[in-house]
Amino acid sequence: MENLYIVIPAYNEQETIQRVIEQWYPVVSQIGADSRLVIVNDGSKDNTYEIMLECTKSRPQLIALSKENSGHGATLLYAYHYALEHEANYVFQTDSDGQTLADEFWPFWEQRKEFDMIIGYRNQRKDGISRIFVTRILKLVIKICFGEKITDANTPFRLMEGKILKQNLYLVPENFNLSNVILSVIYAKKKLKVKYIPITFRPRQGGVNSINLKKITRIGIQAVKDFKKINKTLRKIEIDV
Repeated sequence: MENLYIVIPAYNEQETIQRVIEQWYPVVSQIGADSRLVIVNDGSKDNTYEIMLECTKSRPQLIALSKENSGHGATLLYAYHYALEHEANYVFQTDSDGQTLADEFWPFWEQRKEFDMIIGYRNQRKDGISRIFVTRILKLVIKICFGEKITDANTPFRLMEGKILKQNLYLVPENFNLSNVILSVIYAKKKLKVKYIPITFRPRQGGVNSINLKKITRIGIQAVKDFKKINKTLRKIEIDV
């Protein structure tokens, strides 16, 4: 029987984490007893992890993990590896700020066998002009660095077939800040089957965004350097194939 691992990174989300669990836990329970909701606490300084642990007492399919702070991208990689090590057939990723809706997951699940990855397209974002601007710049950088036009490379709403993810996750550098971005690029470069479906993307439902303009700029500069290195690897794979 197929299983699903929903993975969610969390950092200082004490205001939203319980509601996010309440929203997403029914999804794994409906799919089957072997499915799991995995939340990874990225070294939060508030009570996020304590709330997670409390929620596990009444939810046997909820896994609460915790590690030292290493950033969103590195935490995603940690969660993906955990899911694959536990033989997840499908891995779905979203975030812990409550911006996405669990009800919109089911069309993704219904089409899981037709695509290697299905990504939610944030066509009507409500998380601020600055975030939209950063996404547009990222889209341009990807086009310049990789020659690929990606609809929405960094969406925290994606369903991936486990075996295909495992075959490609090794190409993402350890602790890479933009893990989802580079996975989107890898799938595009390899001509894997990817579909984009429009999703609702609400304002943050509580707490404070830990990413500021200074941090975005620093991440962006490092990402361009990393993109160049990764692109060389991908080109080598294309030649070998």
